[in-house]
Amino acid sequence: MSDAFELPAELTIYGALETRDALLAWVTQHAGKSDRTLDISAKEVAEVDGSGLQLLAALTNMDVSWQLVDASPAFTEACRILGLSHWIDSLPLKSEA
Repeated sequence: MSDAFELPAELTIYGALETRDALLAWVTQHAGKSDRTLDISAKEVAEVDGSGLQLLAALTNMDVSWQLVDASPAFTEACRILGLSHWIDSLPLKSEA
């Protein structure tokens, strides 16, 4: 899918309700258009906590097929710490200059 959902810079409990509402509206809009996997980008995430990651876990529990297409260092580290490395394992490696 060409237009990925962009997770906010602050993916924490403080914005979880707004992010959830925006994400669910986006999923509803895009899920019915095709059988393709939905793309989600975490490239702008600077701060993340467990509640932010729970939003994505909830998509999996709803049987929504999604994939992460980009991730910031903060998001990547949070996934590794919380045992969600499988979300970031398929991302292309970025060269560090």
